[in-house]
Amino acid sequence: MPKTNAFYAQSGGVTAVINASACGVIETARRHRARIGRVFAGCNGILGALEEELIDTSRESAAAIAALRHTPGGAFGSARYKLGSLEENRAQYERLIEVFQAHDIRYFFYNGGGDSADTCLKVSQLGARLGYPVTAIHVPKTVDNDLPITDVSPGFGSAAKYVAVSTREAALDVASMARTSTRVFILEVMGRHAGWLAAAAGLAGQGRDEAPHIILFPELPFDRAAFLARVQESVGRCGYCVIVVSEGARDPQGRFLADAGTTDAFGHRQLGGAAAVIAGLVKSELRLKCHYAIADYLQRSARHIASQVDVEQAYAVGKAAVELALEGRNAVMPTIVRRSSHPYRWQVGTAPLSRVANREKPLPRRFIRADGFGITAAARRYLGPLVQGEAYPPYRDGLPDYVSLRKSPVAKKLAPWSR
Repeated sequence: MPKTNAFYAQSGGVTAVINASACGVIETARRHRARIGRVFAGCNGILGALEEELIDTSRESAAAIAALRHTPGGAFGSARYKLGSLEENRAQYERLIEVFQAHDIRYFFYNGGGDSADTCLKVSQLGARLGYPVTAIHVPKTVDNDLPITDVSPGFGSAAKYVAVSTREAALDVASMARTSTRVFILEVMGRHAGWLAAAAGLAGQGRDEAPHIILFPELPFDRAAFLARVQESVGRCGYCVIVVSEGARDPQGRFLADAGTTDAFGHRQLGGAAAVIAGLVKSELRLKCHYAIADYLQRSARHIASQVDVEQAYAVGKAAVELALEGRNAVMPTIVRRSSHPYRWQVGTAPLSRVANREKPLPRRFIRADGFGITAAARRYLGPLVQGEAYPPYRDGLPDYVSLRKSPVAKKLAPWSR
């Protein structure tokens, strides 16, 4: 089989370990130089392909690529840009194929969530129709852990570890000051439609007197009266109350508590801050001093506290993506398959993109306590192994020493593209 090039791009919100997947893709491709020439990366995700702004990763040293394994963020730039349906956006997909053809690209590795899986699937379909087949492999990534079929989404374990650690540490702070100061602390975490990260906060404590005392999940409607009663009970019993709320918490009518009235580039509702809504309710109804924090980008970028398991899985799916492509597989996604929880054993599997694209995996009801405010033993058995192990980055002058790539551009061959 003649040697051809590969294209790799990062999509959507990045994670603490997405670059570990990039490392897995590039290092594995370099071990197969007889079949894969160069790996081009998209500058700012899929926009890099549309605008023909390609980065030649072959100009990066082996040491720099290896350092991606411990560097957070998106090393090549990511983007929230959805191509949409083939019928409505065929010209954009044709532009991708045109760029791939111009640069002799036959392998497409797209690192992202459910929307990226959909794009990957469509590229594989259109390439075949246009007479320029492209092997398209989706590399899973999302801190929300809402991709179907795979046991866990790379990126989640490290964010889960950050959330659990932050909850435990903040709880100790609040407990020490509750007698004369703050009685209620609220931490808002990511999770628009799935409460996996909120559930991870439950690992911070054991028993009803240990924080978090209340978790608010998007899978259950927010019960105002029951919530206020539980806050009052926790403060009365423990002297303070720690609450973790998912950004996607909803009222009984299904509306986001924090709906800002706008949408993002993927068409998702933009949220204005569930923690602020909850804090306002606690202050106005219970007259308790209350502080809140929004984990926001911190939870998905905290590479200094990454889970070793997560780092290994992120690298493994990047490596597997290249191996699957070389085996002739197309329109698939490498998955994490759990073999056992105690001890934790896993392996890499595969799933067809037709079963992944535009589908979400909510937190199962069996993972949520009967009262709706905490996690069950089953949830602990699932979550516990995912936050195991420390994978500290190297440090210099007291701070993490992360890599900055050269990002050498590839010469353009086509006319400029306009949206």
